[in-house]
Order: sequence, then C-alpha cells, then structure tokens
Amino acid sequence: MNEGQARELRAIAHKLRCNVLEMIGVGKAGHWGGSVSLAETLAVLYFHSMRVDRANPKNPERDRLLLSKGHAALIQYAALCELGYFPREELGKVKSLNGLLQGHPDLTVPGIEAVTGSLGQGLSLGVGMSLALRLDKSPSHVFVIMGDGEQSEGQLWEAAMAAANFKLDNLTAFIDWNKIQATGRTEEIFSIPDLDKKWRSFGWEVLTVNGHDVAAIAAGIEQAKTVKGKPALVILDTIKGKGVSFAENVATYHNGMFDEKKYTQAIEELTAQQETV
Repeated sequence: MNEGQARELRAIAHKLRCNVLEMIGVGKAGHWGGSVSLAETLAVLYFHSMRVDRANPKNPERDRLLLSKGHAALIQYAALCELGYFPREELGKVKSLNGLLQGHPDLTVPGIEAVTGSLGQGLSLGVGMSLALRLDKSPSHVFVIMGDGEQSEGQLWEAAMAAANFKLDNLTAFIDWNKIQATGRTEEIFSIPDLDKKWRSFGWEVLTVNGHDVAAIAAGIEQAKTVKGKPALVILDTIKGKGVSFAENVATYHNGMFDEKKYTQAIEELTAQQETV
C-alpha cells in the first residue's frame, strides 16, 4: 500500500466515525465505543481488501463480512452508506420505527449477510458460509469480526475447532481487542489471557496488528489470505471509543449517550482530526 492509498483509507475511517456520531446524535443511546474501534478495519475491508460490488450488494462473487459483535452495527452501517447501498438520510433514523437501520444487523439492510448480535454465533455462520462457498468452488472469502468480550462464549470455540478441522482457508476472523466490554475491563470480568496462543492451539494461523494503522491492517489481511490449509485470525489491537478523548477506554460509552455538551465536543475533536488525516 502506498501513502496515497493509506491517506485515502484514513480519510474514510474518519468519515465512518463521523457517520457513527451522526447516527447516535444527542440523547440517544448508541454503541459508540466498540463501533469506532473498528473504523480503520471497516475502511480497509470495504474500500481496499474485499471484493465488493457497489452496484449490486448481492453479487454472488462478492466477499462476505459478518459482524459477529452485532452491537457494533453502526460502524457497518456507516461503511455501507458510503458504498451507496442505501440513502444517507437513513443515518438519521437509526433505531426508529420508520427507519431501515436497527440496533443490530438485519437482512433488510443491503450489504448485511446475516442477522447477528447474539454473541458467539457469528463464527458458526462464517464456517457454514465458508463450507458452502468451497462446495460451490467459489473464489469468495469470508470475514468474521468478533469482540474480545465475546471470547467467553462456548459456541465460538466449537466453531473455531470446526473451522480448523475442515481446513477453511477461505475464512479470516478478527478479534477487536479493545480490552473493554459492556461494564468494565474484559480482563476483570472474564479473563482470557494469551488469546494468540489459544487460537494457535485450536489450529489457526494467528497474527496481531495495530488496529488503527490502515497499512498494518491491510498487510495483515493479505498475509491471512495467503494461508493454506487452515483458517486465519487477525487480532486487532485497538482503543475502545477511539477518536473522542473523553470516551476512549471508558466502559460508559460501550452503549452510552452524548448530551449536547459532549456531542459538541465530539464534533470539535473529530473536525480537528480531519486536518491531520
């Protein structure tokens, strides 16, 4: 990736954060923290690494992206909007009865591959899709994004074993390792140390990258796609709430509200960052 491409992807990631802020607005609870920690990853996937058809979200040759941590749907909506999959005015109607975009991914939204959000289930869906694509001799790749708090779910580890058993090298998973879940630090709520060693012991290729460095993310994805005979995992070292100082590494903003003062401050901080992208 050259610097021009990296600069463009950083600008897209910034735009995605702004879109998420627009969706949350003032006085409406929204999953800010775990959405914006994925801004760079979604920018790289949708606008650089994945096979995406802007004119046809159901193109059978597309790559598939599953957001297993479905509570972070806002960041996926932010990206799908930039792809032109639905009108921009839908961003202002999130989680409303007259809106297309709800609190978790739903198949009514163009570009959404599955209903997700019951944590631990997304990887199972990804395994099924990967097997189906292999049977169809399709070149498409499946990407699944999980949370670090989600690693305490048993079904996830069953799916991890199945993926390795079936040698699914058309499957790449991610862990958004932002180290904070709904009510506090993940290590204090349900400690799962040595995630990289655990996943390797389950038969996966594992690498860790800076989850806010678009070039590192892109390189990690490319490396993962070269792995043969087993699935790959990219651990994204991220900051929860990235981009707004008072929300970074604060569990309150896992699913919190911005009052008028905080919303204004968030806009000011994101506007200032735009000049340095």
